[in-house]
Amino acid sequence: MSGPTRVAAVDCGTNSLRLLIAEPASDGSLTDVARDMIVVRLGQGVDATGEFAPEAIERTREALAGYVERMLEAGVERVRMVATSATRDAGNRDDFFAMTAELLGRIQPGAVAEVISGDEEARLSFRGAVGGLDPADGPFVVTDLGGGSTEVVVGGERGVTGAYSANIGCVRLTERALRSDPPTLDEREAAVGHARGELAKAFAAVDVSGARTWVGVAGTLTTFAAVNSGLETYDPEAIHHSRIGLADLHALCSRIVAMTRDERMTLGPMHPGRADVIGGGALVTQELARNFADRAAITEMVVSEHDILDGIALGLLD
Repeated sequence: MSGPTRVAAVDCGTNSLRLLIAEPASDGSLTDVARDMIVVRLGQGVDATGEFAPEAIERTREALAGYVERMLEAGVERVRMVATSATRDAGNRDDFFAMTAELLGRIQPGAVAEVISGDEEARLSFRGAVGGLDPADGPFVVTDLGGGSTEVVVGGERGVTGAYSANIGCVRLTERALRSDPPTLDEREAAVGHARGELAKAFAAVDVSGARTWVGVAGTLTTFAAVNSGLETYDPEAIHHSRIGLADLHALCSRIVAMTRDERMTLGPMHPGRADVIGGGALVTQELARNFADRAAITEMVVSEHDILDGIALGLLD
């Protein structure tokens, strides 16, 4: 193919399958060719059963097959797919890997989804998230709030100085504690206890006291920013690098966790595949916000549409 090298990054999380097709820009950054997200809920029931549900693997296969067709049309030369929290926990992961090898092999022989460590997940997310921010606003603390895990990463111009992957996310917390619609007060209190316990491990491992800017990535946090901004539909360009004060963030999270799923769906930017689990994400977000305020005197969150996908793509172009 003539022109710049095109690469594809695929992030297979607990809740969603995401795609970035990109090529290098003249300044060393990325130029997006395509960016997409499909809610496949691969982690459905994994916390309880220890295995992927067959229908979850099939949903993921269908979505990935569509992505591969788009890669072929775009002339992608290299691809990397990472699989995160749910895949680390699943007993029947071989079925999943065989499916990804069959599909990704159409782009690059031998390509297969990789289970990356929480540490590598954190570093890739950090690289993607802070790439477009002013280094003078650092040190940064980046949080990637996913379906099964939440990464807390601190770093600055010289890279990452501390990282931890906490075993808590919006799907995992919802399945463990938030079973009613809307969640009962007892369920919310139990969920806060789970989130607080897991995040305490992150803050014991990672010193965030020197951080000056909190950068939030992934769908839960970008959705909060979109709702807070009053957007009628989800607009990535309007959301990218927008800011939300912690008082407003706490109020929004409290409102969303108390809503029914149908009430959440009346919020314009809410994705249908996120509405039933974002309450769990709201409780995790509130615990993060409390810690950043107490430990680092941070007063707002900056949201980034760039995250682990961008980190993966930049690595392919290195």
